Amino acid sequence: MKINIYYGGRGLIEDPTLYVLNRITSVLEELRVQVTRYNLYEQKNNITVLSNTLKEADGVILAVNVEWLGIGGYMHQFLDACWLYADKDKLRSVYMMPVVIANTYGERDAEAMLIKAWEIMGGMAVDGIRAFVDNQAEFESSVPYRQIMERQTEALYRIINQSGRILPSSNYVVKQSISVSQPIDLTPQESEQLSRYVSDDARVRKQKKDIEELAELFNGMLGSKGGNEERYEFEKNLRDNFRPQGKDFKAVYTLLFTDVGKTLVIEIAGETLRCYYGEKREEEVNVAMKTTREVMNKIVNGRTTFQGAFMSGELTCKGNFNTLRNFDKLFVFDILS
Repeated sequence: MKINIYYGGRGLIEDPTLYVLNRITSVLEELRVQVTRYNLYEQKNNITVLSNTLKEADGVILAVNVEWLGIGGYMHQFLDACWLYADKDKLRSVYMMPVVIANTYGERDAEAMLIKAWEIMGGMAVDGIRAFVDNQAEFESSVPYRQIMERQTEALYRIINQSGRILPSSNYVVKQSISVSQPIDLTPQESEQLSRYVSDDARVRKQKKDIEELAELFNGMLGSKGGNEERYEFEKNLRDNFRPQGKDFKAVYTLLFTDVGKTLVIEIAGETLRCYYGEKREEEVNVAMKTTREVMNKIVNGRTTFQGAFMSGELTCKGNFNTLRNFDKLFVFDILS
């Protein structure tokens, strides 16, 4: 027998849910059950593919800690992934026991949400463990509480071992009427492949970049028809005065105009220059600058340089200062009369 535990809390040492899961694991291992625990906060970049781990499971335990409201974001993401990519035929034979420990109001609502989600996906839900914990030390030292957890875990083992029947629920009817498999009719193998694509950060970033390039292309086509000059302010100045610094030079600059709240992204790869207004992830930016349109006008008109504006305090920046100094070599503006 194999049971998977999916923990949707934050892994804090004061989370009493961890104590409950340790007690459950101890009982199951004594019964010679193979137990695998997935801490969703450690798997946050791969939550989508965790739905594949359900294939070999006879039962699952969904565990959350209610800190302020509901089941939390990590568990929500996991259930979304199960709804979209899990093998629904397999889920019909998987028993689920909810474990909900609350530090505030709402443990019953959270338990009901887990049960409802699992049954809508076609799985079978059994009675779980829920509790409001006001005093962690008292809760963890209580022998009666520990006995309740052990009995509930043994009940889960028995119903899985005997393939017990579950009384019907209206949630199964909901699944039949709103099943996501109608618009996306995928085989289990196709679902697994798609879930891998979704969890591939590099692939997702490339797709987003392709979309940005298409958007820039179409915006440029629209802008060339007039009436949108402000949208492309300073882009032409940079392109016309671009001086490549070799094929190996690569850098990403962002320039936030604080007076209008727009960010100009400048991407350089060798002799290739891309300029557009938009956003860029902080870890992808070498130099992030802030200034005003008035100062930028002084720069493109040759009345000052980026380095000069930085030294005077008219422009602020963070990042690689060697890359910042290269900016005045990359863009050389003539003094306009």
